[in-house]
Amino acid sequence: MNERVIDRPRSRGFLFLDSHPAGCRQVVADMWEAVAAPTAPPPADGPVALVIGSSAGYGLAATLAGLKRAGIRGIGICFEKPATARRTATAGWYRTAATAELARAAGRDFVFLSGDAFSDGVKEQVAELIAERFGGKLDYLVYSVAAPRRTDPETGTTYASVLQPIGEASCTRTLVFDDAGAPAVREVRTAPAAEEDIAQTVAVMGGADWERWIEHLAGRGLLADGFATAALSYIGSPLTEALYRKGTIGAAKAHLEATARTLDKRLSELVGGRAVTSVNGAAVTQSSTAIPGIALYLGLLRGVLGERLVPPTAQLSELWDQLTGVSPLRLDEEGRVRLDAWELTDEVQAALAERWQAATTENIGQLADLEWFHGEVQRLYGFAVGGVDYGAPVATEVPWPGQPA
Repeated sequence: MNERVIDRPRSRGFLFLDSHPAGCRQVVADMWEAVAAPTAPPPADGPVALVIGSSAGYGLAATLAGLKRAGIRGIGICFEKPATARRTATAGWYRTAATAELARAAGRDFVFLSGDAFSDGVKEQVAELIAERFGGKLDYLVYSVAAPRRTDPETGTTYASVLQPIGEASCTRTLVFDDAGAPAVREVRTAPAAEEDIAQTVAVMGGADWERWIEHLAGRGLLADGFATAALSYIGSPLTEALYRKGTIGAAKAHLEATARTLDKRLSELVGGRAVTSVNGAAVTQSSTAIPGIALYLGLLRGVLGERLVPPTAQLSELWDQLTGVSPLRLDEEGRVRLDAWELTDEVQAALAERWQAATTENIGQLADLEWFHGEVQRLYGFAVGGVDYGAPVATEVPWPGQPA
């Protein structure tokens, strides 16, 4: 088995070229411990759930919270790469292996598939698993996909998403770190998107694939009575809205929410079911760090809130409680579950706006929690994790979780 020391990650900005197997494993263990146990132990034959995007960010939190708190069985889908002679596996590969171990230890029958969730082939593979392994009925589907590209199975057309404002150029403040880890506050100007860019981003990140999943499973008669589905979303602060909620990604999120309303009506008539979007709060994820301005915003948010910042595991535990009826399903006027209230209070946003305007390279260390943010970015790839010996050799060739009968 290939072992080597991975003590210093190679990175380009917030993108790391390596991941650490032991660190990723410990991150998953820490997240598992952070999920509060349910008031009553869930039954061994718990509800059957499908989590699309199960290896990272909020999708990983949804998987772990669902397993521990709701007692789900079922399937997780992600798109990860194994180790090679030159590179480690992706962090999501190692996190999935660790999650599978925890699921087995908890007595949960949960299968993980690595593949293109946009493809009809993966949809059919999942349908077969539900039919043959999980009693032929799916109770829940959580959709958490952030991807740069999507190929439409019907047309073969490949769409690419972009991060651009709509209507006019935007100038936003952002946070960067040099090779030595020194922070700098800079301004980034982004040109407005063309109509084609908007359409392509909606085709990738909107509700089209979520709807195809529901149509495929419904067409196979695999949706249980009372089936519920939630697509994970984000609205965010006025400080970031020009490039996010009012930009191309925001157009995709609006399409996702419109899709939820369409699906909710159809599922209600079909199986007495529900479809909602879940608006989550801000978090350091591999997707969010790619968005200009979000790094600065997250560092400042942690500076304002400290330990009051609500982690993804706590938010997704609340979502599972609402979906499973442990607590009432609470929707806003647009039919969305809102798990971001802690972030968007007037008090928090006012404090953030003040710090946002005042932030400079010289004072950012006093206004933002940079140590926390930098650590969270490294933890995405299994580095800077407490209790891990980064000087010890570690096996990089970790097998994908098997599917015991």
